[in-house]
Parts: sequence; C-alpha cells; structure tokens
Amino acid sequence: MIKPFRVDIPQADLDDLTDRLTRTRWPNEVADAGWDYGFPLARLKELAEYWRTGYDWREHEAALNQLPHFTTEIDGQNIHFVHVRSAKPDSLALVLTHGWPGSFLEFLDVIEPLSRDFHLVIPSIPGYGFSGPTHERGWDITRIARAWAELMRRLGYERYGAQGGDFGSGISTALGAAAPERVVGVHVNYLPTRPDPDAGLELSATDEARLDKIRHLMANRPPYQALQAAAPQTLGYALTDSPVGQLAWIAERFARWTDPQSPVSDERILTDVSLYWLTATAASSARLHHDTPRRTEPCPVPLGVAVFAYDITQSVRPLAERLYDIRHWSEFERGGHFAAMEVPELLADDVRDFFTHLAGSAQER
Repeated sequence: MIKPFRVDIPQADLDDLTDRLTRTRWPNEVADAGWDYGFPLARLKELAEYWRTGYDWREHEAALNQLPHFTTEIDGQNIHFVHVRSAKPDSLALVLTHGWPGSFLEFLDVIEPLSRDFHLVIPSIPGYGFSGPTHERGWDITRIARAWAELMRRLGYERYGAQGGDFGSGISTALGAAAPERVVGVHVNYLPTRPDPDAGLELSATDEARLDKIRHLMANRPPYQALQAAAPQTLGYALTDSPVGQLAWIAERFARWTDPQSPVSDERILTDVSLYWLTATAASSARLHHDTPRRTEPCPVPLGVAVFAYDITQSVRPLAERLYDIRHWSEFERGGHFAAMEVPELLADDVRDFFTHLAGSAQER
C-alpha cells in the first residue's frame, strides 16, 4: 500500500535540539590548526550557532511539504519517496537516488527542470531520513535496487531510467542489473574506476593522473569510510547523541567534496544535517558502508557518465568502457561530488541529453 506522507517533526524534538546545541561541550584546538586536524573549531561554532539561533526548520519543512511525499513498505522496510509527475503523461520516468551523506534533498533543485520532461521518483535510501532506520542485516545496494524495482512496479512504470551519484550510482547500476528489461538506461555522476594492470590500455596523461589519485585513495582509505565500514554502531552512539558531532561529521564532507566556486549553502547543509538528526539515522545510514561489498557489479543497460572536476575522483573512460556499455560521456570543469546541489542546471541538462538521445537511438532501431 502506498500512503501519502507529510513532514511533521514534533516540537519537542526541535526544542531538544536547541537545548543540546546550547549545552555543547567543545574540545580545544591547537593554534593555527586549519584543516590539518579536521573540521576547524571556529567554523563549526559558527555553523552550530546559526543552527541554534538563526536556522528555521519549520520554514524548510513547509517548503518540503509543497512536494508530493509518500511511503510504502517493501521487503519489511519503510520506504519514503517523492513522486512528481510531468505535465506530459507519456514522459519517461526516472528514479533518482542520493548517497551519503546526502538525502533526497540533493535533488530539490533539479525537480523543476527535469519534471518538464520526466516523471520523477526520488526515494530515501533505507536507513536514511524519512525511510527511517533499518532493523536487519543485508540492506546493501543490490537489495536496495530490488526494492526500487518493486517501487517502480507499484507505481505502474513499465519502463524507466535511473540516475544517481555516490551510493546512488551503485544503486542505479545495480537496478539496471536487477531489472534490465525495464531500465532503459542509467546515468551516473560518480563512477569509480579501479586500476587494472592487465588491461593493456594506453592512457592519456590526464587519465594516468586520475589513476594516480585513485591509487592514493585506495592506499589511504578515508577515515570516515573506514570507520563507517568497520564500526557503524560505535560511531552511531556519538552522532545520535550529539548534534554538533553529527554536524561536524557531515559538514566536513560538504566542505571537502564541493567545488569552491559552487559551495552548498549553509541553509541546505543544515537542512540535510537536521534530517539525519531528527530521524536518528546516523548509525543506520553508516551501515551501508559496512554492508555493501567493495566490488564492481556489471550493468547490462546503456550508461551515461557525467564527470565533475571537483568530485572525489574522476572516472577513466577506457577503463569504464571495459565494464559498461557507455553511450554518453560528459566532462565538466565546474561542480563536485554533490552535483545536483552545486550545479543543478548542468546535471539536469546532461541527464536530459542522455535519456533523450537514448530514446532517439531506440526509435531509429
């Protein structure tokens, strides 16, 4: 059963948040620390004070409630999603999937341009936001992809496309593998390409530089990723009990993974952090790093790739083409890991180009 959903956070939860922020116990910081030790104290205090005294959740809640929200239960798990239908009844449907530490909020600025030509289904990953915590093992990207296939079936979509970044990229390609007869294509704005010494490929200087960056990351696994993969429950105690801890954990990723020319606003960061805090999903969202295997899954449907200059890594096309049916490849000098929030116009245009050309190719055949 699919049920309408309205965002309505109890006032007691907002009052508790304000109280906890007021009573924050701050650590010290060494002189001239900068970013050498992590998120700078002065910047975090600035963000936390604005969250406590200037940020208005109710304003953002009212704006969110202008969207059509729904919930349904799939495979024993509550699933929240936004469903925006295009004014064109025969439009292709797209399922848009976020990642960590994002949420369905990532796509707010692409809803209007994309819904001109597509029906949009924007779910919250199980364990994230209004989908609520997961309660059992095994919610990896493959299981989530199967849930998305069931969600699209319930909504009556026989054929549809998928788009995502971060975990949303893996979920989208896994959806193409889970339902290849229904998924017309997958567009991603994050596609890790591991070095393959046996590939025998001659790579450009640019691609070699990208591979060096990937090798460095593989040899020096980011601390957040290692901790969430190894001990998400242990981390969850701290983040679920301290709003400033949750703020620092997420805001650092926004600071490090975005294009300095297109930073995500403090308002949008605090709305995203508030969503994690108010739904108590720090631990359950982190479990996705633990439960998802670190291997590349095949995807038999056509793939479109958008590469953004300030993302964590940039894809190497010759390596990607050995694994995927690449039909579309774009390179952008602007934008980072949160492309839908940083450069929504660029991402929306690229998504539209990929699926429009894909439909045209299908008609020609």
